[in-house]
Amino acid sequence: MRWNKFTLKTRTEVEDIVISSLADAGVEGVEIEDKVPLSESDKQQMFVDILPDCPEDDGIAYLSFYLEEDADKEAILARVKEELDDLRSFLDIGEGTITESQTEDKDWINNWKEYFHQFYVDDILIIPSWEEVKAEDTDKMIIHIDPGTAFGTGMHETTQLCMRQLKKYVTPETKMLDVGTGSGILSIVALKLGAKHAVGTDLDPCAITATKENLEVNEIPAGAMEVMIGNIIDDKAVQDAVGYEKYDIVAANILADVLVPLTPVIVNQLRHGGIYITSGIIDEKEETVVEAVKAAGLEVVEVTHQNDWVSVTARKL
Repeated sequence: MRWNKFTLKTRTEVEDIVISSLADAGVEGVEIEDKVPLSESDKQQMFVDILPDCPEDDGIAYLSFYLEEDADKEAILARVKEELDDLRSFLDIGEGTITESQTEDKDWINNWKEYFHQFYVDDILIIPSWEEVKAEDTDKMIIHIDPGTAFGTGMHETTQLCMRQLKKYVTPETKMLDVGTGSGILSIVALKLGAKHAVGTDLDPCAITATKENLEVNEIPAGAMEVMIGNIIDDKAVQDAVGYEKYDIVAANILADVLVPLTPVIVNQLRHGGIYITSGIIDEKEETVVEAVKAAGLEVVEVTHQNDWVSVTARKL
């Protein structure tokens, strides 16, 4: 299906009220493009830690909305222009010009197939469902993961750092807690390595579906892993459901700013002698996490690096 795309040029300071006026004109959804930097609150909500360098905010916002080819675009545009004229009588909306273009409907999930291909993490093969396992790889550990709505395909350095630590510490008796499980990839690796059981927690309900699908495609036995939704940092019900002093390994591939408040809580879930594997740490925050781990009474046993990323592994004494 082809869509008509309409892009309105306005000012960032008034984009909210302009969007509200577009809604009054019958526009149901708006795509925003501007150069306003994310606030600290935005970063926390989006789990963004380090951002690429971006151009300075120029005060301009582009608001795009889409109409189907058979929509009565003349009527809708007339209402939009009427709303904009009303706004101009008391508000500086900038240029207020509207440009039109056409775009194809996209199957965004399947478009990932262009970019996501099988790759290795040492002797572990990560492969999507649409690719075949080569004959020479049949003796490797194979993890089937498709890109989806939950984060975690194994491509990122932070995930690979955790996988390498799991290879060192997982035993047939391992009970693992996977905080921020996402796609479940770390738990799946641990279970493939022979771990007895895994529990995952996540804030995103999509993690339940993503993990379930990945467990099935990797032929993990039913009951080997369970997923709970909630914030283990401050939700006592989640902490109770997860259980205390029972995990041989706790893995948390999140962000340094989340690991700091998480660590003094999660130490209660670890059994004595248990291993705490953290990642998601940019190198400039390594010492911050190391100090948080020590402050929680854990012993740092290893710090590993891959490019600009760090994993801190500790033991509960």
